[in-house]
Amino acid sequence: MPELPEVETTRRGIATIMPGRVLRRLLVHDGRLRWPVPVGLPATLEGRRVLACERRGKYLLIRFEHGTQIVHLGMSGSLRRAPLDEDLRKHDHVEWRFDDARFLLHDPRRFGAVLWHPAEAGPLLAHPLLANLGIEPFDPGFTPELLYAALQSRAQAVKALLLGGRIVVGVGNIYASESLFLAGIDPRTPGRRISRPRSVRLHDAILQTLSQALESGGSTLRDYVNAQGAPGAYFTLHAAVYERAGQACPRCGTPIRRIVQGQRTTYFCPGCQKR
Repeated sequence: MPELPEVETTRRGIATIMPGRVLRRLLVHDGRLRWPVPVGLPATLEGRRVLACERRGKYLLIRFEHGTQIVHLGMSGSLRRAPLDEDLRKHDHVEWRFDDARFLLHDPRRFGAVLWHPAEAGPLLAHPLLANLGIEPFDPGFTPELLYAALQSRAQAVKALLLGGRIVVGVGNIYASESLFLAGIDPRTPGRRISRPRSVRLHDAILQTLSQALESGGSTLRDYVNAQGAPGAYFTLHAAVYERAGQACPRCGTPIRRIVQGQRTTYFCPGCQKR
C-alpha cells in the first residue's frame, strides 16, 4: 500500500504543476472506487482554480477556494502526470485535465477514493476520514516524550500501534518493521512496556526510516510510480529486514523471522530485537 513517503512524493510532484492552474476537465472514467466518486463532482470543479496540493496522513488534499478534493491511492494506486495524447490504460479511473498538463489516478484494486469536502461543510480536518489521525511524524510536536506518553496507556503490540495511525501517521507496514529493527524492539512488545529510552530510540528510528524513504522516492510496492511516472527505490535499496525472511540479520547474523500480526506480515530479527 502506498504509505506516507509515497503519498508525500506524489504530493510534491503534483504541487509543482496543479496550484495556480484552472482545472478544465475532470473526467471520471470509472467511478467504482472504495466509495463511488460523487456524480456531480466534474460540474463542481471544472473551471475552478487549484489553490494548493497538501497532505494529511495518506490522503492527498487538492484545495480549491470552495472546498477540497480528498484523494486516497488505495492499496496499489498512483496519481501520475501523463502525456496529453497518451491512451488510457485499464484501471485509469479519474483524470484531471489542465491547459498543458494531465493527471491520471490509476487504481487496479479500486480501494482508492476521490471525494469532495465543500467549504460550507466545516473545517476540512473535521472530516471523518481525517479527524482521528495521529500527529504527522515530521511535525515539531512529534517528540520522544509524546510517543512515550501515548505508548504507556496501550497494551496492544507496538507494531500494531504504529500501523493504527492514532499516535503518529504514515508508519506503514514496511516502515514499521524497519523502524522497530533500527530501534532494537521486538514488534510484539506491548506499547506500555516500551521504556522512555526505547521510546527515544524508536522516535529517532521512525524519522530516520521515513527520511530515507522520502529521499529515494519511497516504495512499499514494486509497481509504485510517483507523479512523474518514475518508480520508487526504497524497497530494494534500504530494507534491512522487510521481505528478508531466512536471510542473515545485517547486525548479528541471526536469520530474519517472518510472522503475521493482525493480518499484516512482520519481519524482525529475534537476535537483536528484544521485548
